[in-house]
Amino acid sequence: MNDSPKGSTETEGSVTIRDVARLAGVSAGTVSNVLNRPFYVKDATRERVLAAIDELDFQPQQKARQFRPGRVRTLGIAVANLNNPFFVDVAIGAETVARQNDIGVVIANSAYDARIENQNLDLLVQQRVQGLIISPVDETSSRLQALHDRGVPMVFVDRVGIGDTQGWSVIVDDERGGALAANHLVSTGHRRIALVGHPHTSPKVKARLKGVLSVVERAPEVIFEVLETDSWTVDTGRETGHWIADMDPADRPTGIICANDLLALGALQTLTSRGLRIPDDIAVIGYDDLEWSAVSSPSLTTIRQPRQLLGATAVRMILELFREGNPRPKNNHVVLQPELVIRQSA
Repeated sequence: MNDSPKGSTETEGSVTIRDVARLAGVSAGTVSNVLNRPFYVKDATRERVLAAIDELDFQPQQKARQFRPGRVRTLGIAVANLNNPFFVDVAIGAETVARQNDIGVVIANSAYDARIENQNLDLLVQQRVQGLIISPVDETSSRLQALHDRGVPMVFVDRVGIGDTQGWSVIVDDERGGALAANHLVSTGHRRIALVGHPHTSPKVKARLKGVLSVVERAPEVIFEVLETDSWTVDTGRETGHWIADMDPADRPTGIICANDLLALGALQTLTSRGLRIPDDIAVIGYDDLEWSAVSSPSLTTIRQPRQLLGATAVRMILELFREGNPRPKNNHVVLQPELVIRQSA
């Protein structure tokens, strides 16, 4: 009598679902749920089962069925936070190309919460999406690695993600973006410059800092500092604006480069309300070129990211993967270029 649970998967080799269950100390049905309905299983149990799968090198047959090359009907799009217009534009770009190819999309918002992101990933896999476009909260997540190891096609957007040659990603050259912003301030005469952001916790901001340093280190007359923040929201920008306004004018930066437009717009609002002249007293540069940036007062100088192109490129990459039946697209790491947009604030 076959005691495997309904819908379970066996391998053609010697390792079976019951071997995984025995090693993990769970039932075969629990292993089946981890593979097919992961949101039914508690996090600790699921991680124990995934560890057993890795240790035994268990390869479920359904992997080939669920993620086989061929016609794509549904893609999952998991974004870090839909409250940030940057990610809305990325999702719109992805959805537009998907619709042009008669592909449905399921969009999930992780709200900058790694726990919610894990739940979203489980739900998207349960919905049998045939590929994932993801801008992860945590690109080093073990859940992402487990999905990658199971053969789930994924393209990382605005993040590099899994760092081996089998990962696929589309990003913007943040180091160049930082250099463009710093070069503009230096070339317009600024000698006290600050980066507003969180390079110690964000790889993207760290890359922008590297670009800024590549410019200011060649200008020994420039005094540079980092004004560390814990997020990149408008409210944090407002708070930072007060911090800058309260500085001794002799120590205050005359030009600031913000990690994104939300920070810049918040800082711009506070600095203006505190009586500082923009850009005469302080020049402000943002990053992203959100729609709001052109209509702020004064309008915001910023580094434009091709946001919709990021999403569109990710979908084209995953379609190339499916069309060719190849383990990866020919160019699996695409780097798009930023652009300096000069307006009134700097």
